[in-house]
Amino acid sequence: MAEKRTPFAAGFDRATLITGGSKGIGSGCARVFVRAGARVVICDIDGETGRALAEELTATGPGDCHFEPCDVRQPAQVEGVIERTVARFGRLDCLINNAGQHPAHEPIDSFSIEDFKELLQLNLVSVFAASKYALPHLRQTRGSIVNLGSIVGAMGQWQASTYCASKGGVHGLTKALAIDEATHGVRVNAIMPGNILTQSRLDLEATMEYGEAFHNFVETWQWTGRSGTIEEAGNLCLFLASDAASFITGAEIPLTGGIGLGQGPKVTVSEREVRPAADSG
Repeated sequence: MAEKRTPFAAGFDRATLITGGSKGIGSGCARVFVRAGARVVICDIDGETGRALAEELTATGPGDCHFEPCDVRQPAQVEGVIERTVARFGRLDCLINNAGQHPAHEPIDSFSIEDFKELLQLNLVSVFAASKYALPHLRQTRGSIVNLGSIVGAMGQWQASTYCASKGGVHGLTKALAIDEATHGVRVNAIMPGNILTQSRLDLEATMEYGEAFHNFVETWQWTGRSGTIEEAGNLCLFLASDAASFITGAEIPLTGGIGLGQGPKVTVSEREVRPAADSG
């Protein structure tokens, strides 16, 4: 296997907080940032997985990673994690608002008002809370925020009204904060992932009667012939947090393999040419 690399040299020693950092895209961000030399705190409700990941990444370096338990649906816990992160590092340079959830696909009739409120609390209010509590520190360092939106927050998705609404709110918040915080030298951007191959998706496919066929079908939705990787998402977040993106704020950058280009499936299963992710293993 080729050595895993990031597009940035080690030495990116910025203090970074990643919400929902134990699994999925959050863990991809943690791996990429630590590999680049960042000092990282990941927070999550999954303590066992989070602690194990933090120990692994600190052992491999060159950056380091620490775990903080946190339920981002509780603003007081979010505020506490931010304060402890600043106390640990003496500063905060970057906030990655990653924590979130995609509920099962159901028509609006199946969601109660409380279901919607709870999802908004997790996917949107937590982003507002973390940004609010982090910004006093980010203004001091002229740091940045990277929010995890979703391509379906812009284009819609079948039986996902609550999720699309929550991610659309993240996109609007990103643009508004970018305007407000420019005078403080803080940049605020969002990435808009499409199909990213996470362990949770693989676990779901393993429970399906036709899981392999479903997997192959989803892979045909991208012109690249494959889904993205969690480390590709991490690389984009690292770019937006770096000085290489110093003139980018208020951006919503698709990470989709071209899923929105053209109508219908992009390639057939039989002719699919899988183009491996560069340097992502």
